[in-house]
Amino acid sequence: MARSGLAKRAATYEDLIAVPDNLVAEMVDGELYATPRPAMPHALAASALGSELGGPFQQARGGPGGWWIIYEPELHLGSDVLVPDFGGWRRSRVPVIPDAAAMTVAPDWVCEILSPSTEALDRVAKLRVYAREGVGHAWLINPGAQTLEVLRLENGHWVVAATYDGDASVAAEPFDAVPLDLFRLWGRSAPAP
Repeated sequence: MARSGLAKRAATYEDLIAVPDNLVAEMVDGELYATPRPAMPHALAASALGSELGGPFQQARGGPGGWWIIYEPELHLGSDVLVPDFGGWRRSRVPVIPDAAAMTVAPDWVCEILSPSTEALDRVAKLRVYAREGVGHAWLINPGAQTLEVLRLENGHWVVAATYDGDASVAAEPFDAVPLDLFRLWGRSAPAP
């Protein structure tokens, strides 16, 4: 219970690094968040997404290349420290990944794979920071509902560019040059024709 007249102390980076390694620690708006490592459906979706995007967009195998796609990058954006499930930077903007523990350049794309314990943080506070920093696209993947929401930043506000579900093969911006098979994110085989 909050006591009137006393201001809450803002979290520091020292508070963040003191969080045990089995938790994911983030600071948003001066508040420290420590959440457990994700459950297997979340981890499966992340692994599959990395495979699907890494080949064509990072290594240019069967796709245009031109991106750095990084799993769980630590982002230092102003006073906020965020760890999206994925961050993507266009190589035209970031030609070389710095030799550092964290990125201070906002990504061009982020992906948050939603878990019941983090969904509110991912959808509200973190999206607000990403918008403030000019991240052009955000994906919200929900393994339980088997959905992908594609958000695009327009005039400082998120708009829903597309929503997909089930086993569809989709062209989801900004990676619309190569179709993404959603069934792979849910750990299923290709649907029967």
